[in-house]
Amino acid sequence: MTTLRTGEVAEQAGVNIQTLRYYERRGLLAEPTRSHGGHRLYPPDTVALLNVIKAAQRLGFTLDEVAELLDTGRRRHPTPDLRQRAIDKIAEIDAKIADLAAIRGALTEVVDARCTSLTNCTCPDCPIPFLTIGSTIDSTVDSAERPDGETA
Repeated sequence: MTTLRTGEVAEQAGVNIQTLRYYERRGLLAEPTRSHGGHRLYPPDTVALLNVIKAAQRLGFTLDEVAELLDTGRRRHPTPDLRQRAIDKIAEIDAKIADLAAIRGALTEVVDARCTSLTNCTCPDCPIPFLTIGSTIDSTVDSAERPDGETA
């Protein structure tokens, strides 16, 4: 069987060597065999697996989610879970798009009003009162409950 060394896999898959090692530690890639000289030797299908991982990440899946999906696939169990995960991911993306649209709208208003400063805007119709927002955020953070149950 033909094997690939670390640099060859990294180059063919378009990742760096540290990424390969990280994926090994995370369990996304199986521990490769070693040559007599101690070099990692990967099976050729490692490149395809790395391409799958990268594609899943581009689709918005986290490495934990990718690991779960790969594990399910390795056990050869059909999984309706993939469809549900895709539906859930679409909902996450839609929420992010809505957030980004709101941010874009606010920034467009700032540009249109010709605001010149976050802290000392002199525009009479400044759409975003930055000082007020900042103090509101600060007081919210100060009074927020911490995960350990204490307050700030």
